[in-house]
Amino acid sequence: MDIPSMSMALSQNRILSEVGVAMLSKNLDMMETAGENMIAGIESVSETSVNPNIGSNIDISI
Repeated sequence: MDIPSMSMALSQNRILSEVGVAMLSKNLDMMETAGENMIAGIESVSETSVNPNIGSNIDISI
């Protein structure tokens, strides 16, 4: 049993795990922001769909 090489392997695995968790955390934050933007977009679209005739006609008198 080679203790120094085992120690290095465990250390590398730990670092790779920490990097993976950090990347997943960043990805989760990005998805959260994208979801909030999507909800905001849906709310703005639904506001116009409640009154679909608003702004669609212009009355002009000459």
